[in-house]
Amino acid sequence: MGQFEVELENVKLEVINMWQLVLSQLSKAREAMETFNKDLGREVMAKEKRVNALELKIDRDCENVFALYCPVAIDLRFLLAALKINTNLERIGDIADGIARYIVDSPKAFRKDALESTQLIQMYDESVSILTDTQASFEFENTLLDRTIFTRDDVLDDINKLADNKIAEYISKNPDNIHEALYILSIIRKLERVGDQCKNIAEEIIFYFEAKVLKHQ
Repeated sequence: MGQFEVELENVKLEVINMWQLVLSQLSKAREAMETFNKDLGREVMAKEKRVNALELKIDRDCENVFALYCPVAIDLRFLLAALKINTNLERIGDIADGIARYIVDSPKAFRKDALESTQLIQMYDESVSILTDTQASFEFENTLLDRTIFTRDDVLDDINKLADNKIAEYISKNPDNIHEALYILSIIRKLERVGDQCKNIAEEIIFYFEAKVLKHQ
């Protein structure tokens, strides 16, 4: 393996490490929400700096490969995809940090009936599953798995569309829990954006492996 191939492999490993870190952040934020573990929420907030630092390192390493080797064809597509995937992963890291902050700021735990009636737990589990599968598709070159992301994101969109009415109904029955309801609605909005970021990532993986541009189609 030549130095160029070594550099590409290092970038790929860094992107996978970024994926694992962001996935851990999102999963821990979910656990903090469900168990009302403020310490775990603070841990997610503290590790956000690691997400940002890794994003910058991946950007720099990709730029160095561009400058030194002038890649073409699939190698060029890989680096372009890596840069965009990196940006989308960092944004998901921001979302996990934002959810953790809601938990830390909340004066009391979210009621189980509120989480169930809004389908927040279902939405969260699907978001984590989609992000996990995008990583698997990247590692194992499985673009068929990527194509499932688009329809699975529709599930998140549907829950998000129903959220306003469900939150309004919950508030009407529990007027003393308005702040809790608004936190839940905000988390639903954030998870809907996780789905959008994962769709973007899936498009980039398909571009990398198949040289097909799906953006805006």
